[in-house]
Amino acid sequence: MSERTRIPPLSPFEEQAGFTRALRAGNRIVVSGNVGVEEDGSVSPDAGKQADRCFALIREYVEQLGGRMDDVVRVRMFVTDIADADAVTAAFSRALGHVRPTGTLVAIAALYHPSWKVEIEAEAIVGDE
Repeated sequence: MSERTRIPPLSPFEEQAGFTRALRAGNRIVVSGNVGVEEDGSVSPDAGKQADRCFALIREYVEQLGGRMDDVVRVRMFVTDIADADAVTAAFSRALGHVRPTGTLVAIAALYHPSWKVEIEAEAIVGDE
Protein backbone atom coordinates (compact mmCIF):
# COMPACT_ATOMS: atom_id res chain seq x y z
CA MET A 1 0.00 0.00 0.00
CA SER A 2 1.38 3.39 -0.92
CA GLU A 3 2.12 6.05 1.65
CA ARG A 4 -0.66 8.55 2.34
CA THR A 5 -0.09 12.25 2.81
CA ARG A 6 -2.94 14.21 4.33
CA ILE A 7 -3.58 17.91 4.66
CA PRO A 8 -3.64 19.00 8.32
CA PRO A 9 -7.04 18.82 10.05
CA LEU A 10 -9.00 22.05 9.77
CA SER A 11 -11.56 21.34 12.48
CA PRO A 12 -11.97 19.19 15.60
CA PHE A 13 -14.76 17.34 13.74
CA GLU A 14 -12.22 15.75 11.40
CA GLU A 15 -10.42 14.14 14.32
CA GLN A 16 -13.68 13.16 16.03
CA ALA A 17 -15.19 11.62 12.88
CA GLY A 18 -11.89 10.17 11.66
CA PHE A 19 -11.85 11.59 8.13
CA THR A 20 -9.47 13.68 6.06
CA ARG A 21 -10.48 16.56 3.81
CA ALA A 22 -7.85 15.65 1.23
CA LEU A 23 -5.13 13.06 0.88
CA ARG A 24 -2.56 11.89 -1.59
CA ALA A 25 -1.81 8.20 -2.12
CA GLY A 26 0.91 7.73 -4.70
CA ASN A 27 0.05 9.94 -7.65
CA ARG A 28 -3.65 10.14 -6.75
CA ILE A 29 -5.21 13.04 -4.80
CA VAL A 30 -8.71 12.66 -3.40
CA VAL A 31 -10.58 15.67 -2.02
CA SER A 32 -13.62 15.13 0.20
CA GLY A 33 -16.83 17.04 -0.31
CA ASN A 34 -16.40 20.77 0.27
CA VAL A 35 -19.07 23.32 1.01
CA GLY A 36 -18.95 27.04 0.31
CA VAL A 37 -18.18 28.36 3.77
CA GLU A 38 -15.95 31.43 3.62
CA GLU A 39 -12.93 31.94 5.89
CA ASP A 40 -14.99 34.19 8.16
CA GLY A 41 -17.67 31.49 8.55
CA SER A 42 -20.22 33.19 6.31
CA VAL A 43 -22.10 31.44 3.52
CA SER A 44 -23.37 33.23 0.42
CA PRO A 45 -27.02 32.58 -0.38
CA ASP A 46 -25.94 32.22 -4.04
CA ALA A 47 -25.23 28.61 -5.10
CA GLY A 48 -22.81 29.76 -7.82
CA LYS A 49 -20.74 31.67 -5.28
CA GLN A 50 -20.79 28.69 -2.94
CA ALA A 51 -19.54 26.52 -5.79
CA ASP A 52 -16.78 29.03 -6.59
CA ARG A 53 -15.66 28.77 -2.96
CA CYS A 54 -15.74 24.96 -3.16
CA PHE A 55 -13.47 25.02 -6.21
CA ALA A 56 -11.12 27.50 -4.50
CA LEU A 57 -10.81 25.07 -1.58
CA ILE A 58 -10.27 22.14 -3.92
CA ARG A 59 -7.48 24.08 -5.65
CA GLU A 60 -5.88 24.88 -2.30
CA TYR A 61 -5.93 21.25 -1.15
CA VAL A 62 -4.73 19.82 -4.46
CA GLU A 63 -1.83 22.29 -4.51
CA GLN A 64 -0.93 21.54 -0.86
CA LEU A 65 -0.58 17.92 -1.90
CA GLY A 66 1.67 18.68 -4.88
CA GLY A 67 -0.89 18.77 -7.66
CA ARG A 68 -2.48 21.33 -9.94
CA MET A 69 -6.02 21.88 -11.11
CA ASP A 70 -4.88 20.55 -14.50
CA ASP A 71 -4.43 17.18 -12.75
CA VAL A 72 -8.13 16.92 -11.79
CA VAL A 73 -9.79 14.00 -13.56
CA ARG A 74 -13.15 13.72 -11.79
CA VAL A 75 -15.60 16.04 -10.02
CA ARG A 76 -18.82 15.21 -8.21
CA MET A 77 -21.27 18.02 -7.46
CA PHE A 78 -24.27 17.73 -5.18
CA VAL A 79 -26.99 20.42 -5.13
CA THR A 80 -29.98 20.67 -2.84
CA ASP A 81 -32.07 22.36 -5.55
CA ILE A 82 -31.73 21.31 -9.18
CA ALA A 83 -32.62 24.89 -10.13
CA ASP A 84 -29.06 25.76 -9.03
CA ALA A 85 -27.51 23.34 -11.54
CA ASP A 86 -26.70 26.02 -14.12
CA ALA A 87 -24.96 28.27 -11.57
CA VAL A 88 -22.93 25.37 -10.21
CA THR A 89 -22.06 24.15 -13.70
CA ALA A 90 -20.87 27.67 -14.57
CA ALA A 91 -18.54 27.58 -11.54
CA PHE A 92 -17.27 24.16 -12.69
CA SER A 93 -16.56 25.63 -16.14
CA ARG A 94 -14.70 28.61 -14.65
CA ALA A 95 -12.55 26.37 -12.47
CA LEU A 96 -11.98 23.38 -14.74
CA GLY A 97 -13.49 23.93 -18.18
CA HIS A 98 -10.02 24.03 -19.74
CA VAL A 99 -9.18 20.64 -18.14
CA ARG A 100 -12.42 18.85 -19.10
CA PRO A 101 -12.47 16.27 -16.28
CA THR A 102 -15.37 13.91 -15.88
CA GLY A 103 -18.19 15.47 -13.93
CA THR A 104 -21.36 14.43 -12.18
CA LEU A 105 -24.04 16.76 -10.85
CA VAL A 106 -26.96 15.37 -8.87
CA ALA A 107 -29.72 16.82 -6.74
CA ILE A 108 -29.95 15.55 -3.17
CA ALA A 109 -32.47 16.11 -0.39
CA ALA A 110 -30.26 18.10 1.98
CA LEU A 111 -26.80 18.89 3.27
CA TYR A 112 -25.75 19.11 6.92
CA HIS A 113 -26.53 22.84 7.30
CA PRO A 114 -29.62 24.39 5.67
CA SER A 115 -27.61 27.31 4.22
CA TRP A 116 -25.39 24.95 2.25
CA LYS A 117 -26.68 24.56 -1.31
CA VAL A 118 -23.80 22.67 -2.90
CA GLU A 119 -21.08 20.21 -1.97
CA ILE A 120 -18.25 19.31 -4.35
CA GLU A 121 -15.57 16.62 -4.26
CA ALA A 122 -12.71 15.98 -6.67
CA GLU A 123 -10.02 13.50 -7.67
CA ALA A 124 -6.71 14.23 -9.36
CA ILE A 125 -3.90 12.16 -10.82
CA VAL A 126 -0.53 13.89 -10.60
CA GLY A 127 2.00 13.38 -13.34
CA ASP A 128 -0.35 11.44 -15.60
CA GLU A 129 0.41 12.41 -19.17
